[in-house]
Amino acid sequence: MMTRNLFMANRLREVLLNGHWIANTNYREQIEGLNWQQAIRKIGDLNTIAALTYHANYYLEGLLTALESGKLEISDKYSFDLPPITSEMDWNKLVAKFLDNAENFANNIELLEDGVFDKPFIDAKYGTLWRNIEGVIEHSYYHLGQISLIRKIL
Repeated sequence: MMTRNLFMANRLREVLLNGHWIANTNYREQIEGLNWQQAIRKIGDLNTIAALTYHANYYLEGLLTALESGKLEISDKYSFDLPPITSEMDWNKLVAKFLDNAENFANNIELLEDGVFDKPFIDAKYGTLWRNIEGVIEHSYYHLGQISLIRKIL
């Protein structure tokens, strides 16, 4: 029987790094190989792939910090504050940061003891750690679907 830490770490890797089970793709496949012009191309009123990548990374980075510090210091109102992407280097830096944070987040979850998943995450108002990790997975699939559709339009 798989432990909860391994189960959640594998689910995170599935959507973020290397899986095909649910969506037949993952973030890595969708964002690697895109050039910066594709990543920032605006289609109607949709977010750009760069903005969605930044948004997903904003939460991964904030939750990683929270796991280490015990303080949640991110705010939804800043989650789309993408710095300008004006070159391939800017885009590659964002992709690398996202992939690094995705792997670090999954690795951190994998190292957790089983008992912590049922405890409040930072503050009881945020629910349990388990619920928050599930939220990251669901949120990631939601935006992965958007990224996949935008890529098809491009």
